[in-house]
Amino acid sequence: MEQEDQQKRKKCNENVCLLCGDEFYPSKSNKHRLFHGNKNKLKADHTVVLEEFVGKFQDTTRLAICGSCRTLVLRYDRVSKDTERVRLLIKDTWRKTRERRCAALTPAGVIEVKRRRDTTSQYESTATVSLQSTDISTAKERLKTALEPLHERLRILEEFNKTLRETTEHIVFQTQHTELKIKEEFVKLHKMLYNEEATRIKALREEDKQKSLMIKEKTGQTGREIASLSLTIRTIEEDMKAEDTLFLQNYETTMKRTQCRFPDSENLSGMLIDVPKHLSNLKFAVLRKMQDNVAYTPVTLNPNTAHCNVIVSDDLTSVRYNDEEFTLPDNPDRFDMFACVLGSEGFNSGTHCWDVDVGDSTGWFFGVMTESSQRRNTIFSRSGIWLVGHFCGEYKAHITPQSPTLLPIKEKLQRIKVQLDWDSGELSFCDSITNAHIHSFTHRFAERLYPFFGVGCDISPLRILPVNSSQSNFKIL
Repeated sequence: MEQEDQQKRKKCNENVCLLCGDEFYPSKSNKHRLFHGNKNKLKADHTVVLEEFVGKFQDTTRLAICGSCRTLVLRYDRVSKDTERVRLLIKDTWRKTRERRCAALTPAGVIEVKRRRDTTSQYESTATVSLQSTDISTAKERLKTALEPLHERLRILEEFNKTLRETTEHIVFQTQHTELKIKEEFVKLHKMLYNEEATRIKALREEDKQKSLMIKEKTGQTGREIASLSLTIRTIEEDMKAEDTLFLQNYETTMKRTQCRFPDSENLSGMLIDVPKHLSNLKFAVLRKMQDNVAYTPVTLNPNTAHCNVIVSDDLTSVRYNDEEFTLPDNPDRFDMFACVLGSEGFNSGTHCWDVDVGDSTGWFFGVMTESSQRRNTIFSRSGIWLVGHFCGEYKAHITPQSPTLLPIKEKLQRIKVQLDWDSGELSFCDSITNAHIHSFTHRFAERLYPFFGVGCDISPLRILPVNSSQSNFKIL
């Protein structure tokens, strides 16, 4: 009886899938066998590993698997080339299947499952740790490589954030400093207006005093004439009341009194205050007077373009070199290699002129620069700059990126006039004191030009000279 059960169980096992334990009907098309024996050298390593692995844990030369498990094995075969990973996956699947089958066939199978689990746990843990260690090491290397651009991006963002903080602090400083200068300038304007107000009120008071004195004199004179005339009238009236005989005797004398002449009353024209003189176009008159007394600088500097080694004056009309570098925002408009600064206003038409006092400086240059010219790094290696300067004891003219041209100037230049005729395409330099011509550039300008200044000596600053506003193109309309 026992022998029949064993044969039945053996026959049943032949139709049960090795991996999943499900029954299936073998046929030539779906009964796939893995042979344990001679290895085919043409097979892939992972396929050989599968055959070896199955042969170790099943004491037979022929093993059947169902179509589903075959698909699973083939999937591992295609996807994974890691033989150790395939070994562990198939082993784990097979072990779980064996546990379920043993537990289902006999209670003693539970003991067998525990025994097998204990014997294989140590090997599995060791293999798993080894696999994990290998995978983790590879993954860390890949992540480390993938993190490099992220670290670079983080560095760029941190630098940009630092620039933003510095810019914010500089904006606060600029606001406070500019507000202070505005107040100072308006204090000067208020003082000027106050002085003008006091002058005009003083003129009004003087006119009032003169007119009042004239009226007083006229009033006194008229009073005296009234008293004299009143006395004459009373005397004549008394003579008219006398007796007829006496009246007739004094008639000739009384008639002469009526014929006495009194000076005519003078015309009161011009005796009133000349109101139009004080109020007519008062605002315009004051502004025109202020314009005549206030200097006008045709070119002012833009401190936002200044290199960190230059100092721009508060009134934006002079620039000086300084050995100490200032902490300034690294904005793209700022020069970062050469001690230069641009004018605050560019020109794309018309004629413009400005005078520069170089003082005793031994290193300077100035001219014009195109709006599109780069202000970073080596600006003189690119086109877009026309200048005249003093380098190493020599006066030179320079058109970038060409080499400078030596100028035949022997006398020391103190003040230089720069004249730009944008429409005609001419930039000329001359001595402001002697009016002697220094150099001229001719070019067909096609974009906006900015006044350009550079310093390399801290002996004295470059100073843009003011002109009287009445002589400039600036007018108060």
